[in-house]
Amino acid sequence: MTEVTRHVNRGVTSRRLPTVADLRAWKGRRQLTMLRYFSLDEAAAAEAAGIDIASVPAEIVLDPRYRAVAPTVFSMTGQTHLEMGTSDDYLRWCGNALNRGADAVYCSGSRRTVEKLSREYFPVVGHVGLVPTRATWSGGFKAVGKTAEAALRLFEEVKAYESAGAFAVEIEVVPAEVAAEISKRVGILLWSMGAGPGCDAQYLFANDILGYTEGHVPRHARAYRDFGAEYARLQRERAAAFSEYAADVADGTFPQDRHLIRMDPRELEKFIDGVDRQ
Repeated sequence: MTEVTRHVNRGVTSRRLPTVADLRAWKGRRQLTMLRYFSLDEAAAAEAAGIDIASVPAEIVLDPRYRAVAPTVFSMTGQTHLEMGTSDDYLRWCGNALNRGADAVYCSGSRRTVEKLSREYFPVVGHVGLVPTRATWSGGFKAVGKTAEAALRLFEEVKAYESAGAFAVEIEVVPAEVAAEISKRVGILLWSMGAGPGCDAQYLFANDILGYTEGHVPRHARAYRDFGAEYARLQRERAAAFSEYAADVADGTFPQDRHLIRMDPRELEKFIDGVDRQ
């Protein structure tokens, strides 16, 4: 963990960790911010920036150090149905995640699985629109809900999640007008990834914001920094430093005397004498 991670939260005293009840009470009152991030350093930066919600890989949010760096970020984690298995597998995994510090669990499985989790009072978040693990059913990686018929199906899917007990759904790559109309007609929270400002939270990936996404950058993403160029510069510097070290070893300029531990000459003489007698 870096020095920034250890100290970035000093002075952050005015916020507390929101509950599901808090998030529900804020529906329609203000736009929340949501990130997907991938390290403790990014978690600490999100805390310092006052980010409301995060989707966090399990290995990060379940790290014992996580809550020290992101004490007030409402943090969701999860596994897809392709990774998880049965609804019982989901139940066991989600129970462990909540016990170890997650605030909510993501479920891309069936509404039956969502209902099973919600009956056990697990805060569950579903996913509608472009769902990567189900993209084949919606025609691939493209916008969903561009026709009235498709938009109505989307509305019914959101209502089904609400009926199953989910408290929120990610709504991804959906026409802004459609998402706004759905949000006005349901009590469930809509977290928008490329679905416009008429939802309850705006959701972006940290790698897109920081400019280190490799390959395709989504239309809805916005880069605020160019970490990609900085990472490339650091890699060049890393390779240069390693090359200089190798050259110093080859020509004998490393190690120098200041890098070594020296023995008292009298003790060295005794040591050599003892070795020679063996």
